[in-house]
Amino acid sequence: MDAQDHAGLVPGEGAHGLPPRFATALLAGLLEQAGRALEHDPGAARSLLARASTLLRQEAPGHGTAHAPGYNPGHNPERGGASGLSPWQERRVREHVATHLGGTLRVDDIAAVTRLSGSYFKRAFKVSFGETPHGYLRRMRIERAKRMMLEGREPLAQIALACGLADQAHLSRLFRQITGSSPSAWRRRHASAA
Repeated sequence: MDAQDHAGLVPGEGAHGLPPRFATALLAGLLEQAGRALEHDPGAARSLLARASTLLRQEAPGHGTAHAPGYNPGHNPERGGASGLSPWQERRVREHVATHLGGTLRVDDIAAVTRLSGSYFKRAFKVSFGETPHGYLRRMRIERAKRMMLEGREPLAQIALACGLADQAHLSRLFRQITGSSPSAWRRRHASAA
């Protein structure tokens, strides 16, 4: 019997508590089949890997309580779609962006802190944050610029650099796109309101 014949015996799908030797053999068979299917049938390979993952999680001590980083319970590999980021991934994205906002931030670098591929990360990010990573970065840069304008008197050129923007003109263009106002006008309006 090969691993496909035992697919219904994966814990959670029919049989609980497989003998360790049988579970190991089943896992090995699933991984071998996934490797062979990878080239000609990626969908089947994803399905086999999902079964292997289920087996590992449910046969591990304390199964169901801890997941490896990158595990996303809402992701359906057979559907091929992305669900949102897990809470730890969202936290890492926010921390990484906040820490590196003054410099160059590439989407692939942000994806790396979530342990996801760039393409999957972009889809999952949009589900979680409701906007693209690029849109989020632009918005965070402008939010930082607003805070800096409210909290101090730094020149706009200095604020632009602190927000990871090329120069004051870049800040002005982006600020107007997002807020509908120039940074100078926004600063005057909010300084007089305080």
